[in-house]
Amino acid sequence: MVAPGLWRNWSGDQSCAPRRVERPADEAGVVDAVCRAAAEGLVLRAVGSGHSFTPLCVTDGVQLDLGALNRLVDVSADGVARVQAGMALHDLSVALHARGRALENLGDIDKQTVAGAVATATHGTGARFRNLSSAMVDGRLVAADGTVRRLAGPSVRDLPADLLPDRLPDLLPDLLPAAQVSLGALGVLTEVSLRTVPSFRLRKREEPRPLRDVLAGLDELVAAHDHVEFYALPWSGRALVMTSDRTDEPAAPPPAWRTWLTDELLNNRALDLVQRTGRRLPSAQTSLARLSGAAMGSSTRLDESHRVFCSERKVRFVESEWALPRERAVEAVTAVRSLVERRRLPVSFPIEVRFAASDDALLSTAYGRETAYVAVHQYVGGPFEEYFSLVEDLMLSLDGRPHWGKRHRSDASVLAPRYPGWDRFAAVRSRLDPSGVFLNEHLARTLGVR
Repeated sequence: MVAPGLWRNWSGDQSCAPRRVERPADEAGVVDAVCRAAAEGLVLRAVGSGHSFTPLCVTDGVQLDLGALNRLVDVSADGVARVQAGMALHDLSVALHARGRALENLGDIDKQTVAGAVATATHGTGARFRNLSSAMVDGRLVAADGTVRRLAGPSVRDLPADLLPDRLPDLLPDLLPAAQVSLGALGVLTEVSLRTVPSFRLRKREEPRPLRDVLAGLDELVAAHDHVEFYALPWSGRALVMTSDRTDEPAAPPPAWRTWLTDELLNNRALDLVQRTGRRLPSAQTSLARLSGAAMGSSTRLDESHRVFCSERKVRFVESEWALPRERAVEAVTAVRSLVERRRLPVSFPIEVRFAASDDALLSTAYGRETAYVAVHQYVGGPFEEYFSLVEDLMLSLDGRPHWGKRHRSDASVLAPRYPGWDRFAAVRSRLDPSGVFLNEHLARTLGVR
């Protein structure tokens, strides 16, 4: 246990002053912290790297820092990696690569912890690839009563009927699909088992294109490449399109000066200057966005997958992201741009669009449907409330589901009808945490629990 202090997330817009912070060194320490919080009637929330923009980790009770649980335990012969929950995705990728393995897909940021990433359905892009939580095949979870539960187990459909009355309470057959995207509401993950694939390389191309051409040929573009994403600029008719494809060619990373020029100077320092100027001079946002569109250039990178998927993000922002039926992507992008320009909102940050395959985790944003993710951003310290609120209304009208780690104001009355597995998740949650040890105010409102 350490002395409490003020905690802030990565963007600085969420903060709390917990009564105490626990940093357990092992699973037994997690069990002890959970049991003491429960006995004292305090809300306990696990915290990772703070990359969520929602108040998921906020508590005035106990904040559990899993930073010491940061090892790759082992990789089985069939490629399943046992990982401690507090390990950062970046460190995991490096450790897996040393063993000739890799995660099948990653997002563009790898600072998150493994537990935090799976709990919020963190995703990359690629129409044939599911989000990170779908790679989770097992794990260990500390429930509110201090018991440690294995996540994988037989389905209730596979059990003889005469075993159900006595064994069902312990088996919890929905535990894995509930725990894959848990929001930290079921307990504290201490270990996660993830499917991996043999190491692979990616060739990534970035190039500006007319946005109207991108939208007109979007289905063909997404089908032609392993991974596709694009940034559409408000006030500009141009988009930056990024395509990545697996290749057997040897890695050929760019020289250090080119990496610095692209990643540091252009993607971080220049973007920060543009956004800082726009925050100070809101009336200049239109010109800044058009200037950014005109300045976009092309580049190519061929390297190991984890070095291509992920980038260093130094520009601080707040974000709201929505998972839509894939066929609504063009409509959504067009409507967001129209919204910004019609209302003359002070926004020059690009609209980000990515894609993912459907999956079956109960609270996955891609549950049961091919998905397009549309994200809007605003520079930290800039006005975002009106922009994000208008975008939320628009996305909900398009059958959108909010990313659990990104800004939204939707509660259970809005969310429950959008998730066929909502009641099954609620049943598992109430079984594992009947007294609400893991429920802060935000999570109780989100899940509709008193």
